[in-house]
Amino acid sequence: MLIILAGLPGSGKTTLAKALARRLGAVHVRVDTIEQNIRNAGLEPGPAGYMAAYGVAEDNLALGHIVVADSVNSLTITRRAWRAVAERQGVPASEIHVTCSDKAEHRRRAETRVTDVPGLVKPDWAQTQARIFEEWDTKPLVVDTAGRSPEEIVIDLISELQIEEDYVASPEDQ
Repeated sequence: MLIILAGLPGSGKTTLAKALARRLGAVHVRVDTIEQNIRNAGLEPGPAGYMAAYGVAEDNLALGHIVVADSVNSLTITRRAWRAVAERQGVPASEIHVTCSDKAEHRRRAETRVTDVPGLVKPDWAQTQARIFEEWDTKPLVVDTAGRSPEEIVIDLISELQIEEDYVASPEDQ
């Protein structure tokens, strides 16, 4: 299964992606990490970050792994590309739009979060608000992170996505 997360910076997407990947023993493919490493090599990422992420995801799906794709994914073209990765591997794709309905909380997160990717500069609140986020051409599952812990959301997602119990690690195993 390919679990495709999308959402504005500071919405809680990466926190949720990590918690979900940990709980499922899944592969976490994070575009921020790929793009920053391209910058660290002295290059501009452009579409290369997403293209590399699609390839890494596809390789891991081919090996039978669940993959959690973590990116802003704000454009129709990237969403279609993620779905094409799943289609080529013959696995289901679940699109999840991560939001934070509490604007004060979203702003606090955007302004105070610390990156765990060396060299990555996170967008500020103004840049986050100015981000183009195209309308969906599908109907994603919408997850609001305001006032909920990642653990609560992950439990709900596993149920909603109907992920078989065989894939779910117990909290003691994490």
